[in-house]
Amino acid sequence: MSTKTEGGERPWQSAYSTGIAYVFAVILLVAPFFIFSSAFAAIAATIGIALLIILFFTFYLAVVKDYTFSSRFLEMAAISLGVAVISFGIGFVVRRFFGLEI
Repeated sequence: MSTKTEGGERPWQSAYSTGIAYVFAVILLVAPFFIFSSAFAAIAATIGIALLIILFFTFYLAVVKDYTFSSRFLEMAAISLGVAVISFGIGFVVRRFFGLEI
């Protein structure tokens, strides 16, 4: 829809590419939980993989759209890790007050 709104060509191709990239990223981010027996090792690996995905995506944008790499990378990494910390905090509070265990 964004591509179509901006007047871009072939919005279906853009949607397909975005969907494939999303599925691939989710598989990469979830894989450590199937590989490692330690939850902490899996979380560390997932954070590392997330930072690598952000690094590659930011590098691509820096080359294609002529953005500055370092400021964009720091911004995207801070937002992503900030959301992860907030989500973890909400999960911790819910577990603590409602006694839920997964």
